[in-house]
Amino acid sequence: MFSLYANYYYVVIGLQAICAIHCIRKGNQNRWIWLIIFLPLLGSLIYIFTEIFTRRGIEQVQSGVGAVFNPSGKIKTLQENLRFADTFNNRMALADAYLDAGQVDKAIELYEKSLTGTFIGNEQANMQLIIAYFEKRRFEDLITTAKKIYHLPQFVRSRAHMLYAISLGYTNNNEAAEKEFAFMKGRFSNYESRYHFGMFLKRSMRVEEAKKVFMEMLDESSHLSPNEKRNNRTWLNHAKEELKSSGSEKLKV
Repeated sequence: MFSLYANYYYVVIGLQAICAIHCIRKGNQNRWIWLIIFLPLLGSLIYIFTEIFTRRGIEQVQSGVGAVFNPSGKIKTLQENLRFADTFNNRMALADAYLDAGQVDKAIELYEKSLTGTFIGNEQANMQLIIAYFEKRRFEDLITTAKKIYHLPQFVRSRAHMLYAISLGYTNNNEAAEKEFAFMKGRFSNYESRYHFGMFLKRSMRVEEAKKVFMEMLDESSHLSPNEKRNNRTWLNHAKEELKSSGSEKLKV
């Protein structure tokens, strides 16, 4: 009897994992994730029959599960694809896989090799290269790359823009950094960039202004939905710790 229950448990967990991977890759988590969590078997089956039972859906599940449980296998497959056809898309897929796996130097080499000719201004590749440069603290290279795509409207709302602002601060371009952080400031949003703005102010010895930024973040947290609070908990907790270390009265997150 215990064996049957154990097998049932692992089957349900497996179904949940497959459905969660698939819905996150498709950007459906807001619509489906709670059903999958709170009705594990029924929710997973509903999701599978509604969203997955197409040829494209099945391929996405296979790819997602393989990437989670065997990232080196995914990389080997992408390496073979690149050997067979040295195309921009194949280089980007392999570079992204390297970056996800923490092989940042290999990712940078591929991104740099690919950003030539007609692809020199490719938005996605440049943004990924910015992320990789930041991982290696290559701030000057990051700033140079960011300036190539700064004019694109998508850049303003991207993570690459935030990393650009942080890098300006680390290279003592303080006025420019503050200008970029100001573009990203907004109530009830952008908590990651606002936390980094607070840290920029702290490094600039503008401690009271930094504390104000952190306190505003925490003041807003009580008005966030549970999902918004969960998605931003890391940055809210960091802000709380900064206030605590500065001797300010801490707020509950």
